[in-house]
Amino acid sequence: MKQPRSLFRHFLKLHFLFILLPPLVLMVFSSFFGTSGTEPRFNTLNLFYITVLMFTGIIVAFVVLSWLFFWRLRKRLTRLQEAMSATPAAADSSPEPVLIQKDRMDEIDQLGGSFNRMIRQLEDSRRREQEEAGLRQRLIANMSHDLRTPLTIMRGHVTRLNKEPMSPEGQSSLAEINQTITRTGELMDDLLSYTLLTSGKYPFEPAPTDMGRLVRASVAAWYPVFEEHGIQVDVDLPAEETFHWTADPGWMTRVLDNLFQNIIRHAADGKYVYIAVDVQQERILVADKGPGMDHSAYGGGAGIGLSTIQYMLNTMTLKAEFSSSGQGTNVVIGRM
Repeated sequence: MKQPRSLFRHFLKLHFLFILLPPLVLMVFSSFFGTSGTEPRFNTLNLFYITVLMFTGIIVAFVVLSWLFFWRLRKRLTRLQEAMSATPAAADSSPEPVLIQKDRMDEIDQLGGSFNRMIRQLEDSRRREQEEAGLRQRLIANMSHDLRTPLTIMRGHVTRLNKEPMSPEGQSSLAEINQTITRTGELMDDLLSYTLLTSGKYPFEPAPTDMGRLVRASVAAWYPVFEEHGIQVDVDLPAEETFHWTADPGWMTRVLDNLFQNIIRHAADGKYVYIAVDVQQERILVADKGPGMDHSAYGGGAGIGLSTIQYMLNTMTLKAEFSSSGQGTNVVIGRM
């Protein structure tokens, strides 16, 4: 393997050249322009002027060559720094590699080579990550599809058993089994939706959105569900005043649907939900009087519902703050 050049060695050669050059030139000058027999070829004044001009030329040449050396060095370092700090054209693309001269590599070219190797490793890592994400997405989709068949069979058997004479305890157990089957199907749907969401397969179309109108429409859609579960709905939605967020209306509706669904699943015993739009502070409030829960588990199970909410809100530069106690859970949605 060819050894790389050393910039420091090259710089020392340049300095040694100009350190040795004046004595050599002076020796040659003295031997050639010295005395001829007993008579000097130049008088003392001319010799002084010639010596001054010679040393001045040597110093000027040294300054010029040193400036050219450092100018080329700075130019190469600037080009390398620009390549390292350049923003890729796309979020999933890599920086452009730098051009190096392999026939005369030095420390700067070695640094450029290390940068190019880092780019190749980054591209390989991103490609493997994309392959794993695609594999994980297909696995979850197939698993969700495959699990629906046994769940459907189980639900059919539960329906058949409900037609048979059974004790109250048996009827209660069947109702619990049926509810668990429903919950399992919902969790699979949430998992599949979250996988599609994080892999960029979920359409995202942000636009200025009237939040007062959107929340009012969501509440109207969920009102019969709350009534069916005996939940009192207390709303504070201004009739005319509103505010706008740059958000995807479908995503925001999905966020509210997840919050309302969690109230049905986990806080229905409180028989109360409060939904408000604070126009002055531009935020949305949702509160219940359920038993309370740790916000990290809000959404049940593995927290898929919460993860979906947080991911959607972060993408729209919004955030949700959760606070929970024995008196209920409060959720505040606002800007970051």
